[in-house]
Amino acid sequence: MQKLRISAVSYLNTRPFIEGMNLSGFTDQVDLSLDIPSVCATKLLEGTVDVGLVPVAVLPLMKEYHILTKYCIGAIGPVRSVALYSEVPLTQIKQIILDNQSRTSVALVKILCEKLWKITPKYTLGTDGYETLIQGETAAVVIGDRTFALNSQYPFIYDLAEAWIALTGLPFVFACWVSNKPIGAETENLFNQALSRGLEEIDRISVAFAGRFPANADLSGYMHRNLSYSLDEAKQKGLKMFLDFLA
Repeated sequence: MQKLRISAVSYLNTRPFIEGMNLSGFTDQVDLSLDIPSVCATKLLEGTVDVGLVPVAVLPLMKEYHILTKYCIGAIGPVRSVALYSEVPLTQIKQIILDNQSRTSVALVKILCEKLWKITPKYTLGTDGYETLIQGETAAVVIGDRTFALNSQYPFIYDLAEAWIALTGLPFVFACWVSNKPIGAETENLFNQALSRGLEEIDRISVAFAGRFPANADLSGYMHRNLSYSLDEAKQKGLKMFLDFLA
């Protein structure tokens, strides 16, 4: 019988899930690959994996999808790792370079520009190294682990999760576990148990990965307080509102 094929995000924010799958033995039962969010989405859309931790903006593009587990990558306040970086205030921004690693951040910043910030910048899609182009009236959305090195470099940093909450009063879900076909209640239950196990390892993960990030990154605080992993009722409402905006 073919193993369940899973694509998970390779960022630090997903390490508790990966650790949980490893410690519980769940990875022995699946074929796991680690990818940037946009690749997770592409693999799930193309059917080269069965399950992905995918940017939620991909959901309307799927012919069939099933949201799995009680867990997600979400935020109930500033997330710190998805932000708009700028040398000038919002009203002076003329161009925004979009992060090519996630569909969700691209859609989210456009919603915020229109509905919250009331600005109409030109959008361009970033390529490798685009962070160096942030200057003058050109801002950029950056996500994931790269943000830790940027968070002290720019005078204006607009946290996209914090802005979404200001707009809607609801938490934001960046990514959730999605399958393109039913995987069965027993498998999903084992999956849930594995992810739950990993969330107990945040402090150990923070120590193990500290050397890869700036000294002031506070990885434990990031994963304990900035990230919110439970896909609870409030986050489901936030997700529905985001998908309604997309529609």
